[in-house]
Amino acid sequence: MGLVVQKYGGSSVADAEGIKRVAKRIVEAKQNGNQVVAVVSAMGDTTDELIDLAEQVSPMPAGRELDMLLTAGERISMALLAMAIKKLGHEAQSFTGSQAGVITDSVHNKARIIDVTPGRIKTSVDEGNIAIVAGFQGVSQDTKDITTLGRGGSDTTAVALAAALDADVCEIYTDVDGVFTADPRVVKKARKIDWISFEDMLELAASGSKVLLHRCVEYARRYNIPIHVRSSFSGLQGTWVSSEPKQGAKQVEQALISGVAHDTSEAKVTVVGVPDKPGEAASIFRTIADAEINIDMVVQNVSAAATGLTDISFTLPKTEGRKAIDALEKNKAGIGFDSLRYDDQIGKISLVGAGMKTNPGVTADFFTALSDAGVNIELISTSEIRISVVTRADDVPEAVRAVHSAFGLDSDSDEAVVYGGTGR
Repeated sequence: MGLVVQKYGGSSVADAEGIKRVAKRIVEAKQNGNQVVAVVSAMGDTTDELIDLAEQVSPMPAGRELDMLLTAGERISMALLAMAIKKLGHEAQSFTGSQAGVITDSVHNKARIIDVTPGRIKTSVDEGNIAIVAGFQGVSQDTKDITTLGRGGSDTTAVALAAALDADVCEIYTDVDGVFTADPRVVKKARKIDWISFEDMLELAASGSKVLLHRCVEYARRYNIPIHVRSSFSGLQGTWVSSEPKQGAKQVEQALISGVAHDTSEAKVTVVGVPDKPGEAASIFRTIADAEINIDMVVQNVSAAATGLTDISFTLPKTEGRKAIDALEKNKAGIGFDSLRYDDQIGKISLVGAGMKTNPGVTADFFTALSDAGVNIELISTSEIRISVVTRADDVPEAVRAVHSAFGLDSDSDEAVVYGGTGR
């Protein structure tokens, strides 16, 4: 008997019919001789709707109370799913994140898991039950307050439970058939990947691929938990994400390029007129760090000989833009810059593949494809297995399609299917 952790996203449990379909899939896994733990997200766009409601009541809701509100979505899903499973003749017990032993730090709205003590879950499955766990949430170790894990938190919950329970696999069910070479909503000829390494998946996730979140993949790599990304709307094999290829899976590690990712959720801040001397960049990014803001790409221009001043640009989530500008303005005298520019109409396109570092010409082909598509580049960042550029947000769809085609990633078969979800 194996132990399987399954995670179902909001589109999979968006309505009563979806919940009943998920219940049947879980029962099938149980009937195949597995112990099953299922992690669920809130139904459909419930989380977004709750955020909208909170903002109507208070433009800046308190973090503690917002977490208390948002966790209601997953509690609804888990209870309904347990009811559906019981109707199929199997025992199921539902658990909140805190009941499941998901222990976090005290940062509201984007808490990080620091420990998982799944004693109640282990007892439940050992007694023959199917355990249903509310994703996206936990409890603070210090304050004992309810916390939420931020976007993609249910994926992280599932992988963390799989690691703590020593599960054989963590299955992530979503509204597409697996990980594709690009977002199938943008590139209709995107090709499904049979197997991808943790490293390539980390780069895709960090670059904007939404099928798996970066934190989830990092957790899986750390504890070597194989992830199987599948659709809850079909019975097809999905994509394996692991350290070693699964038997029968096409080994994408031999390919030059794994995929093209894009992200339009970031903004660009440019600090204009920074003295080009030691310590200035440190002052800027210490200010940003003290405001608890994560940044992505950083570019510093060559200083002007006449003035000795330079410009430093960086990207960050749009949701943190106002906070970053306010923090820098407050420390303007200490840093000594002239002005700030803010631009939230940008997009990032990233080319990812382990074969890039040993194949000359990849960079040239990448920029040629963008040039041929008439796309102007504003920032460039690279790693051993990734090239990322910042462009205008309006240029992103065409840029992704151009790069995808230029590297021979288009599928010869039917268009990729997106079964559900709004993409909100």
